[in-house]
Amino acid sequence: MRYYSQPLKYDKVFRDPVLGHIYVEHQVILDLINTPEFQRLRRIKQLGTTSLTFHGAEHTRFSHSLGVYEITRRICDNFQRNYPTKEAGDGLWDDSERIVALCAALLHDVGHGAYSHTFEHIFHTNHEQITQQIITSKETEINHVLSQVGPDFPERVASVINKTYDNPQVVQMISSQVDADRMDYLLSDSYYTGAQYGKFDLDRILQVMRPYSGGICFRASGLHAIEYYIVCRFQMYQQVYFHPVSRSMEVILSHLLMRAKELALKPNSNFKPSLLMPIFENHYSLDDYLQIDDGVLNTYFIMWRRSEDPILSDLAKRFLNRHPFKSAKYDDQTEFLIPKLQEIIEKAGFNPKYYTATDNSFDQPYDVYDPKSKHQNAQIELMENDGNLVELSQASDLVKAITGKLIGDKRFFFPREMLKPTKNVELFQPLYDEFQKYIDNDNLIIPKEN
Repeated sequence: MRYYSQPLKYDKVFRDPVLGHIYVEHQVILDLINTPEFQRLRRIKQLGTTSLTFHGAEHTRFSHSLGVYEITRRICDNFQRNYPTKEAGDGLWDDSERIVALCAALLHDVGHGAYSHTFEHIFHTNHEQITQQIITSKETEINHVLSQVGPDFPERVASVINKTYDNPQVVQMISSQVDADRMDYLLSDSYYTGAQYGKFDLDRILQVMRPYSGGICFRASGLHAIEYYIVCRFQMYQQVYFHPVSRSMEVILSHLLMRAKELALKPNSNFKPSLLMPIFENHYSLDDYLQIDDGVLNTYFIMWRRSEDPILSDLAKRFLNRHPFKSAKYDDQTEFLIPKLQEIIEKAGFNPKYYTATDNSFDQPYDVYDPKSKHQNAQIELMENDGNLVELSQASDLVKAITGKLIGDKRFFFPREMLKPTKNVELFQPLYDEFQKYIDNDNLIIPKEN
């Protein structure tokens, strides 16, 4: 079915420090941006706790969503200019798909919770499912705007998010190993964190991107640009996304909310943070969910600093005042030491339930498609001049070297006082000394026998 969206008389232009200018050409896109559900994304940081490590990383899900929209718009322009369909089934670009792609790109993250992925991990929500709910619910302004394009248009847009849309080209624009989502967040996160690792050649990648019957591929002449993109992604995960301080602050945030939930659900408790209670009780409506943003959580944290509960108060202060836990890497040979260390930490006066944690952060820079995998990323394919397709790792020795390899580490988090005590030094000195025998150069070690 073809959908029509009224064009604006004049383009609406957003100035963007990463992409230059973002052009809004359709009334439906402008109307979606002005909905309260989309404006809420201004109040949710793109990188959650990462701004506590890289102070410039204050950008939001709002700016990221606009960026994904703009890159998708440029992809559509390239496809329509260079690969317009000539006849049904030729595998080229049908520009009637543009408005579906643009709406899905703009709205792909509208369901994110406060502090982004951290909130999702704590309360077991799924931002993609909530995104689809926001798009299809008759109670949202987003649904009302989309329904003006066509009665079934919201469901069509939601199916792109759900990866069930019938045109794989549209799905892969927004969800694949080289998609508008990843390209924007690598460039934006690199810019705002001050890290240079994520600066790949966006223009070149868009030039060599092309549609075909199976989705999206790249001209073989663009191999080096794709290689560099893969390396940039590898470096950003190593240097930014897996940074131990950001992960430490996520641990504190997680434990702070865990403690608040436990206090709120105690029988006869007077501790009832009203906006969070539906989430704590796992009985929340879509409207309840949309009431919560970073500012709501931060306001509660400020209040909780004065809580009579010492754990809640202390964790709130640690989070707001940026007092991260320390951490040490461990592996299969040293993992058995963790209960022993937790025991020492407990004797030093810290409840290990709230003051220790383990965290595994791993990702694959490039993953060849495996139909048996739970995470079925479309593989990157290069199209030769004769039309044959070659999978990326078969054409690039560099990519082949990192294909399917997990990067990251496993860390044990604990109070920094165990390494640099600030009080009760004489009382707990033997415990501090014992604990420090197990830490060497940011690693858990098995102490040598005396």
